[in-house]
Amino acid sequence: MTDILLINPNTTRSITSLVLKSARSFANKGTRLRAVTGAFGPRYIASRVGYAIAGHAAVDAYASDRGARDAVVLACFGDPGLAALREIAPVPVIGMADASVLQACAIGDRFSIVTGGERWKEMLEEFVAQRGLASRLASVRTVAPTGADIARDPKGAMQLLADGCNACAREDGADVVILGGAGLAGLAARLKPMIEAPLLDGVACAIAQAEALAQQRLANLGNPPAPVESVGLSKALTTLLARK
Repeated sequence: MTDILLINPNTTRSITSLVLKSARSFANKGTRLRAVTGAFGPRYIASRVGYAIAGHAAVDAYASDRGARDAVVLACFGDPGLAALREIAPVPVIGMADASVLQACAIGDRFSIVTGGERWKEMLEEFVAQRGLASRLASVRTVAPTGADIARDPKGAMQLLADGCNACAREDGADVVILGGAGLAGLAARLKPMIEAPLLDGVACAIAQAEALAQQRLANLGNPPAPVESVGLSKALTTLLARK
């Protein structure tokens, strides 16, 4: 049996439930999934300041969790706190965006990302560039509704998302399109018949990678930080950071 913990670093429990439901539809029968929600911060991440706070929330959620875990999935496209989690977790930590980009590069020369929330465009372009894959990125296209808006009314956003995905293929030269965003979890399956290129679901990509690494029982090869005294953090995170 493989245990995977999903961390939603925003504070909207309905998004956590949505991602968990979607993840279960992709997971193997021998995988047990649990999900936790950030204890503080924005309801949905749609800006740089929200992203920064969510990184703290993700690490705090990990520190507060006491369940079994063979791998961790950071259930927010853009992966706030991914590097920090990999620094402190002894098991593989998978980001939705990171896993999606790697899978896209495995099946096509150039990829695009479509997501909700206009400020994500530059943020995701920077995310891809930091991974040395800017030359493989055809485009990032956003729709005006945020991921939270789309989660509340997915039917109302379907045509916007379909138009964005098809523009990536027709106008931007994308071989593969990634549908990003926790609030968009599960929509790729409904959109695929409308899209002229292969369409990847961020949750599906993350779960597949997490299962593959967890089943190999691979330890995280990160460089744990030296113990440090902290002020103003939660008790769980303070204890984790002070641990030798």
